[in-house]
Amino acid sequence: MTYPMVGKSYTFELGPLRVKFTFDSQSQGSFVVEEGGGLAPDGHTETVTLDLKEIREGVYLNSWTEASGATVTHLEDFARATVYSNVTVDGTLYNFVGSIKEA
Repeated sequence: MTYPMVGKSYTFELGPLRVKFTFDSQSQGSFVVEEGGGLAPDGHTETVTLDLKEIREGVYLNSWTEASGATVTHLEDFARATVYSNVTVDGTLYNFVGSIKEA
C-alpha cells in the first residue's frame, strides 16, 4: 500500500512556523524551514526517517526525530487540510494547529 501523499510536497503553516515538507517515501521525508518562528533557523533543510501510520482515510500520524534531537509528531488531516503538531525542542514542548496546503 502506498500512501497518497508520497512523492508530493506540502506547506505546513503553524502560526509562527512555516515548513515545506516533501514525502519522499513512506519512510523518508525532507523539509525546508521557510519561517522558523524562533524554533529553527530559516532555510534549515533536513531529511528524516518517518514513522508514518494511517489512522483512517485521509488522516495520518507522522513522527520523526531531527539531527538536533528535536522530536516532531503530527496528526495530519488531509481531508480537512489541518495539521496538529507537537514539537519538542531542548526539552520544551510546543503545540501548534495549522493548515496543510499542497505545494
